[in-house]
Amino acid sequence: MIGARPEVLLVAGALVTLVIAATWISGPIRVFLIAQAAHWSICYLARPVVLLWVRPEPQFGDNIPDPRLADLGYDVGIAAVLRPVVFGLWLYAGLVVAYVLWTRLRAPGPRRADLPLARSGQFISTLAVLYVIGTVGRLAAIATGNNSQAGELESPNPILNLVAILATVGAIGLIVFARPAGTRNTLLLIGFLMMGELLWTAAVQSKTPVMGMALALAVRCAVTGWTRIKAAAVVTMAVVAIGGFGWLQSLKTTPAAKADASVIASAYPGIVRPFLSLLSRFDLLEAATDAYYAGPGSWLTPVQALQHAVESLIPAQLLGTEKFQSGAAWATEVRGQSVDMSQVSVSLAEGNIAEGYVLGGYIGVALGVSVTFALLLIWSRWLYSRSVTLAVLGLAFIEAPVLYERGMLGAVETLGKYLQALVLVWIVALLVEEYRRRMRPRPLKENAEMREAQWV
Repeated sequence: MIGARPEVLLVAGALVTLVIAATWISGPIRVFLIAQAAHWSICYLARPVVLLWVRPEPQFGDNIPDPRLADLGYDVGIAAVLRPVVFGLWLYAGLVVAYVLWTRLRAPGPRRADLPLARSGQFISTLAVLYVIGTVGRLAAIATGNNSQAGELESPNPILNLVAILATVGAIGLIVFARPAGTRNTLLLIGFLMMGELLWTAAVQSKTPVMGMALALAVRCAVTGWTRIKAAAVVTMAVVAIGGFGWLQSLKTTPAAKADASVIASAYPGIVRPFLSLLSRFDLLEAATDAYYAGPGSWLTPVQALQHAVESLIPAQLLGTEKFQSGAAWATEVRGQSVDMSQVSVSLAEGNIAEGYVLGGYIGVALGVSVTFALLLIWSRWLYSRSVTLAVLGLAFIEAPVLYERGMLGAVETLGKYLQALVLVWIVALLVEEYRRRMRPRPLKENAEMREAQWV
């Protein structure tokens, strides 16, 4: 572990700096900074430490050890792979510290009250209708075998997939914006929504839905005010969600697969075994290894990257051609340079640091982390907007792993996907508004005039 120790310690120092800086910021932005630090700690800190400690031999079914790092030697390989990561994380931590100093030194503004749309009965009703419609779409997708799986390049049924997104928007939106009367009603609502997302995350075999729910709960607490009970509830909910996800996945595993997993786990110390499934799901270290082998400037030119980013915001029906998918292109064009991907068809998380490195070296890394930080600031403003459009886009950034697992191209692609979903949200909002208008009791004078008009 001696060869890679400086890089591992520098990664730890950057993440600790990020967490300390986050404690000096109030509001939802603190939640995401801590979530970023936690996610990157598992990818860039916990996984390298386990590899350097255990030094496992790569074998079929165990995706924690990377054969490329094993060939280089874990000390040398991890040290080389983490150098761009160290630069990117320290730059990001520096941006956060600069933002903290700017907010602390400027004249204090008025304290933000609750989210404006949390007092809008129409918006809450719209979110509830979206959740019902989206849940019907999810059930239809499961019943017909058209539910998407994690890493799939294309959805089996794009229409059902688009409708299913409405359930995600509704669930996260209700957790963040709904204010039921009484603690009991609040707990029942959150528990019901969390259970639904846990079942869905097992159905699609992806950690994203349940992670989005945990983040949404933390954002709600950040908006309404933290207490010890709320903090303990968020931590407990996150642990239960991750543990529940692994348990649900184990129910779908065959006895033979469980036996193979037990053989693989036996190569690791007992203290590590409970976290193997968690470590295997956070794979940004593999993306950093892809970037190391590919090298700077080995993927897209700046013009190509800008073209793909613009096209991602245009619906495929209007574009007239198949859209560029950065996760799929990363699998074939970047990872494919050092790993045989000819028989594999998946979409991978590239991360802002790895993507920036292959696009433009350390300058690209600086651009990638700066874009992530800018998106974080924009997201924190969207939640407090009175516009339904911006609020829904803010909810999308809570659910989609844009701010900690995707790069610049992935962020734009996610934004384009939710812009299409916004059309359905707008239609539902209009129908809810019309229904509420018709159900609203009219004044007595207006009712009398209507009765008189009917007789005349």
